[in-house]
Amino acid sequence: MKILAADGISPKGIALLKEQDGFEVVVKDKLPAEELLAIIPEYDAIMVRSASKITKEVIDRAKNLKIIGRAGVGVDNIDIPAATARGIIVINSPGGNTIAATEHTMAMMLAMSRNIPIANETMQKGEWNRKKYVGVELRGKTLGVIGMGRIGSGVAKRALAFEMNVIAYDPYINEERAKALGVKVATFDEVIRNADFITVHMPLTKETRGMIGMEQMKQMKKGVRLINCARGGIIVEEDLAEAVKQGIVAGAAIDVYTSEPVTKDHPLVGVPGIVLTPHLGASTVEAQINVSTDVAKGIIAALHGEPVATAVNMAPVSPQVMQVVGPYLTLAERLGGTAVALADGAIEKVEVTYNGEITDVNTGLLTTAVVKGLLNPVMENEVNYVNAPGLAKERGIEVKEVKQKEAENFANLITVTVTAKGKPLSVAGTLFGKEGRIVRIDAFRVDVDPHARIVVCPHINRPGVIGTVGSLLGRHGINISAMQVGKDVEPGKNLMVLTVDNELSDDVLAELKKIDGIFDAKVVDFYAI
Repeated sequence: MKILAADGISPKGIALLKEQDGFEVVVKDKLPAEELLAIIPEYDAIMVRSASKITKEVIDRAKNLKIIGRAGVGVDNIDIPAATARGIIVINSPGGNTIAATEHTMAMMLAMSRNIPIANETMQKGEWNRKKYVGVELRGKTLGVIGMGRIGSGVAKRALAFEMNVIAYDPYINEERAKALGVKVATFDEVIRNADFITVHMPLTKETRGMIGMEQMKQMKKGVRLINCARGGIIVEEDLAEAVKQGIVAGAAIDVYTSEPVTKDHPLVGVPGIVLTPHLGASTVEAQINVSTDVAKGIIAALHGEPVATAVNMAPVSPQVMQVVGPYLTLAERLGGTAVALADGAIEKVEVTYNGEITDVNTGLLTTAVVKGLLNPVMENEVNYVNAPGLAKERGIEVKEVKQKEAENFANLITVTVTAKGKPLSVAGTLFGKEGRIVRIDAFRVDVDPHARIVVCPHINRPGVIGTVGSLLGRHGINISAMQVGKDVEPGKNLMVLTVDNELSDDVLAELKKIDGIFDAKVVDFYAI
């Protein structure tokens, strides 16, 4: 087996590969794109960081390639669909830099609270400003953690060791998991209003982009300090600079930016009270070793025909099973995404029930697809068919699979039931030919295309309610391309499902909920699932 190691892979990872019998490792730290295209047909595996671009053109020329290893988290430089279409496994190292990012967050918090950067800078100039740079202690302060993934949880654990009080906002962490971590679950608004320090550990999504701006900063406690070592763009940089200048925010420590590298005219540069580092969260000797050895182990396993836990594309499934379950994969993922969008609170349990002929085969991959759809909108790292079960377990979500041969109205039916705050919610779907459809939401019979954007409104069954909703959306320029009403066994209660062509703002959604006769209104954006 011939393996190409590019982009300055740590020698530790390369050494692991060289120890394997039958492995030939070629190291090319600086590899021009033209040379990569020329030599890639020779290799069974390639190991890269971020410099080399594994494009479709590269993959098409890679006649022997079986696995692509990314020594790091992001896989933006790899054409994953092209690799998957060729049956090439793509792996990364999602946890290799967790400790590095966690410790950097703590270092930034301490540096900011004790004025270490400016104190050092003035000391190097021969100044002695002991009274000028009086800091604040962490002990007894309240830390608000926004996002309780691996890094957020690690920061919370270390903050508790500093005798801080920790409150955490994460829509998908339940009370049991929070209790085990020793933190208190809070709403986003509660964190904003009550924390002395606020650290962000969320993925950058449509929902999280700009989630902390001037409006939120004005609600914060006097003397609050902000830390962002997660993703640039979650905190509005211009607003943060202005808030620090005005004394609304006492200080900030930022490692990630909307656009990198940062230039001299960046709004955060030169603002007293703001500590800046050039995206150093994963930049430790240990982290670089960890990601290289993680990926090396994955390559070894894959080339030996063993499963790889860090694969970011689909795990191997027998052709016979795939022929049966393959058409249902997208539907299963959309059912999971729908369930989490409609549930009220953190998911505690998910039960996937299969009815009909599909119960004759192993449906484990479909259950994983449901979990993937449930977690993907909220996880910092990409959720895939290999890591989804482990991520669910890590977040305290119980996953159960049930098979029942009988199917009353359909040849095959998949029902996803999630439990949040002790309250169950179910979504069921099937295939009509090759087309997936959602056919039931709780007790309401519906017929919904799981490839669009829908608004779900339970409402009272009386004249004028549907018309009022249509008029409101029309005033806001939102086109309704399809509409149906499902009836419940409970007299007088219906479920309106509108397929809309435009995004709904939070303000429009709030207006919908205020309509007399509307019990609730939720958006399920299948384009984002």
